[in-house]
Amino acid sequence: MAKVLPITRQITKENIEIKRSHVKIRLEDVEDCLIYDRHGVSVSFRELYQDRKSVIIFVRNFLCYSCKEYVDDLSKIPREALKDAGIRLVVIGQSAHRHIESFCSLTGYPYEIYVDPERCIHKKLGMKREEIFSDSAHPSPHVKSGMLMGHMKSMWRAMTSPVFDFQGDLHQQGGALILGPGSEVHFSHFDMNRLDHMPINWLLQLAGVQQTLDFSDEPKIIHV
Repeated sequence: MAKVLPITRQITKENIEIKRSHVKIRLEDVEDCLIYDRHGVSVSFRELYQDRKSVIIFVRNFLCYSCKEYVDDLSKIPREALKDAGIRLVVIGQSAHRHIESFCSLTGYPYEIYVDPERCIHKKLGMKREEIFSDSAHPSPHVKSGMLMGHMKSMWRAMTSPVFDFQGDLHQQGGALILGPGSEVHFSHFDMNRLDHMPINWLLQLAGVQQTLDFSDEPKIIHV
């Protein structure tokens, strides 16, 4: 059987419109905050973007069904696309570090991931700790589950987890940053609710990647 390669499409500034708001942040307020890897080893936040441009995604909590499905799609980004653009991709959760391994196994996420268990960065940057919905909101193209089914999936994962906890503050919202190298802030977005993720294609295009995966549900034609 022929190997199935990732399906890509070209993205240009002409065929994409960025409608999400850009939030001004003070990077110096959070550069010394400590985050932790899957082994509990701490690094300063600034180490993520000091040497090269980084796309940094903050997720709500590791049990959140919408965050899980968003990271499912992050895992599909070809490593070559990031390498060619010189971009670092990082996910930051807010649980204890012991939950990182199982979350990566569940989503297949192969890139860098850390946690901010005290929500130091979330608090200092002013990320929202409540959900705000509006009629003009754009639904996330990465969330496939409805709210009812999504909640059921989250509760089942919580109950079957070796350590029963909610793997983060249930009210804390996430966001997305494009930083570096150095202290340059290219883009920042704070989620208003669990479905307000920045579309991955948009983020990568803003960061300088010209090809990304096609995340649509349309049938794919595979030539063999």
